[in-house]
Amino acid sequence: MKFLHLGDLHLGKSLHNFDLIEDQRYILDQILHIAEKESVDGVLIAGDVYDKAVPSEAATRLLDYFLIKLANQKRKVFMVSGNHDSDDRLNYGSALFASNQIFISAVFDGTLHKQNFADADTEIDLYMLPFVKASQVRHYFPDEKIESYEDAVRIIIRNTPIDKKNKNLLVAHQFVSGNGADPALAGSESVGTQSVGMIEKIGYDCFDGFDYVALGHIHSPQRVGREEVRYSGSPLKYSLSEANNEKSIPLITISAEEKVQIELVPLKPMRDMRHIKGTMKELLDPQNRKAPEDFIYATLTDEEMVNDAMGIFQQVYPNTVRIDYDNSHTREIEQVDISRIAENKSFPELIGDFYRLMYGSEITEEEMDVMRTAAKEAGVINEADETGH
Repeated sequence: MKFLHLGDLHLGKSLHNFDLIEDQRYILDQILHIAEKESVDGVLIAGDVYDKAVPSEAATRLLDYFLIKLANQKRKVFMVSGNHDSDDRLNYGSALFASNQIFISAVFDGTLHKQNFADADTEIDLYMLPFVKASQVRHYFPDEKIESYEDAVRIIIRNTPIDKKNKNLLVAHQFVSGNGADPALAGSESVGTQSVGMIEKIGYDCFDGFDYVALGHIHSPQRVGREEVRYSGSPLKYSLSEANNEKSIPLITISAEEKVQIELVPLKPMRDMRHIKGTMKELLDPQNRKAPEDFIYATLTDEEMVNDAMGIFQQVYPNTVRIDYDNSHTREIEQVDISRIAENKSFPELIGDFYRLMYGSEITEEEMDVMRTAAKEAGVINEADETGH
């Protein structure tokens, strides 16, 4: 039996000010084509289906479109909630969906639910674990010591009878680490020492009883600890730091006798995200231009700041997301001890020093007035005090 493993769709997400709905529809159509070409039996969707707890109308329409297409193809769907999803909203209509073999587990109710099915030689138990917190699980197991996310997941699995004679798959959305190493982040996840997106990490050995674990939450596709515990990654690049990454979707083949087979099928976006670097003249030279509709992150190496660089760039690359500089001025700033600069200096002195470092000239009074106004609105200084201390 074959399955596609998806995660972190983040339907409704935008890239800075650029709406990604059409890009998301394009990549979902590509996934539908892969599902048909490979004759997959099911699609696993490992959470963060939406980008917000209250998704936009366009986002909900797009999910509806995708699920209807999968149902028309007679594919089973196994979908769990992520930390970005509203449990109740994603769970709405789940009983009706199940009649079309679209199985949704968005609210933990004390049971790790499973679906059992088989083909000629393979019987599969597919378990669905929605995103859970320790506080949610503690409610159902009051006699257990549950202090962390890992405690919660271990208790759930320990209280779930797993038939070792069958092939056991799990769809889950948690921050999972392996062999003492954290997974590589894509850049579109917030991160702390022990958490990503405020989710504590758990050890991959929690899932030793499963033949394949379809994870969501980390946006870079990768294995965790062993080949069969895997993040699919997001289907699109959602951060500028992902510009050089390649997206894919795992195609999972399950048989009774063999080990799980995993093939990473490349995904090609409607508009790629690229990081380009050089002088303004070089980057806008017609001979160097390619795919002008792509999302562009440009690093200019010009020594002088280019006036209205974004406006100029967007005439050629309309989807330019960000422009920064790499030149002698920026490299000098990187070497400066910011804590020493601020000692015993007034707000105008600090801004003046920064301006000279950046532009090699003095700031004008008009520009200083703009900076004072912004600083006051941000609460950095007030009318009576411009020291900023």
